[in-house]
Amino acid sequence: MKNIGFIGIGLMGFPMAKNLLKSGYNLKAYNRSQDKADRLKEFGAEISTSIKDVVTNSDVVIAMLTDDAAVEKVMGSNEFISNIKESATVIDMSSINPVITKKYAEFLKEKNINYLDAPVSGGTIGAEEASLAIMVGGDEKTFNECYDLLKTLGNPTLVGPVTSGQISKLANQIIVGVTIGAVAEAVTLCEKSGTNPSKMVEALSGGWADSKILQTHGKRMISKDFSPKGKTTTQLKDMTNIINAGKAVETHLPISSLIKEMYKDLVADGYGNTDHSSLYNAIEKINKK
Repeated sequence: MKNIGFIGIGLMGFPMAKNLLKSGYNLKAYNRSQDKADRLKEFGAEISTSIKDVVTNSDVVIAMLTDDAAVEKVMGSNEFISNIKESATVIDMSSINPVITKKYAEFLKEKNINYLDAPVSGGTIGAEEASLAIMVGGDEKTFNECYDLLKTLGNPTLVGPVTSGQISKLANQIIVGVTIGAVAEAVTLCEKSGTNPSKMVEALSGGWADSKILQTHGKRMISKDFSPKGKTTTQLKDMTNIINAGKAVETHLPISSLIKEMYKDLVADGYGNTDHSSLYNAIEKINKK
């Protein structure tokens, strides 16, 4: 079995690393806040105290980091570049700007290090259940070599060359962001009209409007439970990357632009660390004016 170095033991990284350990992989874990990584000890992980330690002798290095800046800080560090072994494979499962993805893919290729961008969708539930949708960009040979490993985490699909994974994730986040907005409006309309929103969700089950977002996020909105499963700040980051990716190919995305501004206002109003279904609160604010 391959030796895995796993960087980023947060809401998503912890269950993902745990599933790799349960499947028998040797895994070293590193997180900037070491206490988060320490939770993996009981599952057999070796806890690294530095980037240098986690990449040294690892056949595959997986990064599951929060944003562009975090990826830059790790992959751009001398600890990372100087100690990762030749012919190793880096799998970046973070959701980041495709420009950053391309930059490190090309840089690592010069060092004879393989690279896949493999962002995921499915949230913490998908991470726990190993049912994540994994959108992969890279070459077919590297993908095939890592397929069994990725299959441990969910359902990997090779979409195309490097950056294709990130673009597919942005497409995913367009649908997620816009649908959350639609569900928030639907719930609000029911509440304001005196219709039971829970019964509405039940009635729509199995129809064209049904979706995981309606069933999970809709129920969160109805119960006003916005404890973070996927953070609002993360959704804002993704919506910003969506707009920038559109600009890069001279494409205007008007609905995404509206949703991005709504998330921007939501974060400014102090909802940054709540679940992204709290976009419901932005609809509430508009209706209180």
